[in-house]
Amino acid sequence: MSSTVSTDAVTIMRERHSVRHFDAAHRLSEHEIKELLELAGSAPSSWNLQHWKFVVFMDAAAKAKLLPIAYGQKQVVDASATVAVLGDLQANRNAEAVYGPVIRAGLQDAYAGYASERILFSQIEEAYAVDASSPYRRDEAIRNASLAAMQLMLAAKAKGLDSGPMVGFDADAFVRAFHVPPRYIPVLLVAIGRAAKPARPTSRFPVEQTAVWNGFEPEEEKLSQRLES
Repeated sequence: MSSTVSTDAVTIMRERHSVRHFDAAHRLSEHEIKELLELAGSAPSSWNLQHWKFVVFMDAAAKAKLLPIAYGQKQVVDASATVAVLGDLQANRNAEAVYGPVIRAGLQDAYAGYASERILFSQIEEAYAVDASSPYRRDEAIRNASLAAMQLMLAAKAKGLDSGPMVGFDADAFVRAFHVPPRYIPVLLVAIGRAAKPARPTSRFPVEQTAVWNGFEPEEEKLSQRLES
């Protein structure tokens, strides 16, 4: 993989497709994987807390261990690397590492729009000081880790590679098999490598079907319109 391979963003987004069949002979170096992960890690996240952890499978034995957990999906072993994207349930613990250096350096907007360091940190801690039954931590972990996963796939395409996301795997078995700490939850797997055959053709809904302008109409108004027609 050349680090200079790239194209414009629109082309990358249009040409990225989910590949299921990978060239098992294609290899990626650790340096190349790290470059992709660095780009994935530049994704946005709530409070820039970077709610992701990447577990990289490149070793054949580790991939073989993952295969039954992924219900036998062969791309897990055939891809040059399979990356498990985990979400951080305790991302508030990243706040000091994220903001401390910026604050100590006296950089502009060091408090991320808040009036002081105290207010910034208290807002983060209050958000995470939720009851165990609250979905907040899990929702934050999944949505922010998913942003990094999407960025990982776009980075792969920009480097001339292919990728395929997988949510079909046994998350509990993954945690047990790979000793995942309780702080993290598995979100999805991303296979990365060179396609052995093109992705199957897919279509997308038109914008007219997916976009709603300025909010949904009240139900009674829609009913009235149907009656009038």
